Amino acid sequence: MNSNPRNSQIFIQAPDLEIPTRALTLTPNLTIHHLKQSFLSQISPIHQTLASSTFFTLNGRLLSDSDTVEKTGVTSLSTLSLRLRLSGGGGDGGATGAESRDCYLNMYAEKKPDKVDPNEQRLSLFMNCALSNEPLKHPIVVDYLGNLFNKQALVESLLMKKLPKAFSHIKGLKDMIAVELASIPGSDSPNGGEVKFQCPITGLEFNGKYRFHALKSCGHVLSAKALKEVKSSSCLVCHKDFVESDKIVINGNEEEVIALREKMEMEKVKLREKKVKKVKNGGGVGVNGEMGASNDGVKLSGSKHGIDLKAAEKVSGKIETNGKVVNGKSEGKRFKAGDRAPQHANKEVYASIFTSSRKSDFKETYSCRSLPLGRN
Repeated sequence: MNSNPRNSQIFIQAPDLEIPTRALTLTPNLTIHHLKQSFLSQISPIHQTLASSTFFTLNGRLLSDSDTVEKTGVTSLSTLSLRLRLSGGGGDGGATGAESRDCYLNMYAEKKPDKVDPNEQRLSLFMNCALSNEPLKHPIVVDYLGNLFNKQALVESLLMKKLPKAFSHIKGLKDMIAVELASIPGSDSPNGGEVKFQCPITGLEFNGKYRFHALKSCGHVLSAKALKEVKSSSCLVCHKDFVESDKIVINGNEEEVIALREKMEMEKVKLREKKVKKVKNGGGVGVNGEMGASNDGVKLSGSKHGIDLKAAEKVSGKIETNGKVVNGKSEGKRFKAGDRAPQHANKEVYASIFTSSRKSDFKETYSCRSLPLGRN
């Protein structure tokens, strides 16, 4: 076999272009690029436009278009494969090789947040305390927005003043309602299911798939299905009467929570108005121990609050005390030391003890210049 490619014959196959294997005669100093164009031009002018998007391989080795046939080691009767270049810069799905190593590492260094399963999130609201995220266990309370808490965890947070801002509407025990959740028989056993509570009437599980209501009047938690199917104005468990406004939706949607918040604010306003009205209508004792109202409309007791009627009259009225009343102010009688002299004592001698009695005779000296007048 002649190893010189001059006027030798080779075979070219192009499986990507679905072209059958063809024989081609080589010419001296022919480059791979020219060899490619010569081969494609023999097929059709359309295939000739694919010269830039194809490449030759010899036994799996890539042949550069700028090299000559002799330099690449192509011998007579060699078989070359014509392949298509894949878009994306290397057939690896779009990588061009221009990206830096830092970009590549940062792409994998950034940890993506885990996706939260909405079913698991909903189940957690009905099984765990909204504050401590611990499993619900009696005693259990609910606030006026439908959030469930373990009473112990909520009271401890209130005492330590560590209640989150989301629960700032809870100020004390009056803002929480003790509820009774019916347990599923056998749920406390090791083989018990994940859900612990159910509706005592319909048996629907307390798992977030069904709507539940807490009754403020008695604290029992019933499913919306039970309250809808059994029309009654009393609790289906303890038969205590309730009204429509006593129902609190447990873990309701955004619109239901907004409605509950508005109702809560309205009830607080009504309660304040009721207290003010009760005080104004007579619940306290006046300053003389009789029923009466103070200036601000609040009943006050004179003995309890230390109110002295005479002292109040002195502030508001004009009372003369050993003197005259001038422009609403009391001008009392001036004190003189001689008037308070002991019995059988000389008034002038007794008054001389007090420097204020002889201010006119006072002479300032170097040693007492810095002292206030009347204290020398």
